[in-house]
Amino acid sequence: MSLLVTGSLGIDTVETPHGTAPDVLGGSAVYFAVAATHFTDVRLVGVVGEDFPDSFSKLMTDAGIDIAGLEVRKGSKTFRWSGKYSEDMNDRDTLDVQLNVLQEKGPTVPAAFADSDILFLANTHPALQREMRSQVKNPRLTVCDTMDLWIDSARDDLLATLKVVDGLIINDGEARQLTGKKDNIAAAAALLQMGPKFAVVKKGEHGAILVTEKGITVIPAYPTMDVVDPTGAGDSFAGGMLGYLCTQAEIDDVALKRSLIRGTVTASITIEDFSLTRIKDTSRDEIEKRVRAFSEMLRID
Repeated sequence: MSLLVTGSLGIDTVETPHGTAPDVLGGSAVYFAVAATHFTDVRLVGVVGEDFPDSFSKLMTDAGIDIAGLEVRKGSKTFRWSGKYSEDMNDRDTLDVQLNVLQEKGPTVPAAFADSDILFLANTHPALQREMRSQVKNPRLTVCDTMDLWIDSARDDLLATLKVVDGLIINDGEARQLTGKKDNIAAAAALLQMGPKFAVVKKGEHGAILVTEKGITVIPAYPTMDVVDPTGAGDSFAGGMLGYLCTQAEIDDVALKRSLIRGTVTASITIEDFSLTRIKDTSRDEIEKRVRAFSEMLRID
């Protein structure tokens, strides 16, 4: 099956207790796409400015991403983000944000991409997510991400978007904020009342919750010893999930549970180095080896 992602591409500067990575490739669509390429072919739609380095485009094509949907807009500048993580890596401060091209008109889905089977609407304004969804003919599965900014400032648009997607991936604080529930399990269950057929609530180092009409699945995070840069972990998680689902003949509860483990493992690899360094250089074999080890950890006789 074909997999299409739409979302942000950016130039990041990241500081963690392990050092600083200036002007590296980032963005929700990029982390998702690179992670997903270890399972399937990926199509990317996004927009950048004329300052976007050619080396970044090459990194994506070398990873196997089809960037025919990447618009390089003359006279515009690429989205930039700068952040600093705390000593325990659980919190981060945004030092600078320059929306630049993200404040302009959204990109267009190429006609050759309109037949995509699975569509991931990475984090951006929910109205733009619906616009992107309308340009894909009849996807087998549509999943979106969101953030606290849109829950606060564009709630009506977000609720409208949730009516036209099959799945939602969101972190625990955002799930509670969106639903008004104080408990993560209750919040996860309440998300299904908003439209999606399934929802995944990410809990960072504490794992993830999958809720479907048939029940709830809770798994821990993969025990990673060397956390260097948590940036992009959530998008890599989604990339691992949906990339794996592209390999499945049927997307049912069993497939979703298996994809949850792939997403968790893929994210655990991403955070072991700055930017995309670790995840782009891994392999499907390494991912599956870690999946087997993780599954053994979870087995209780």
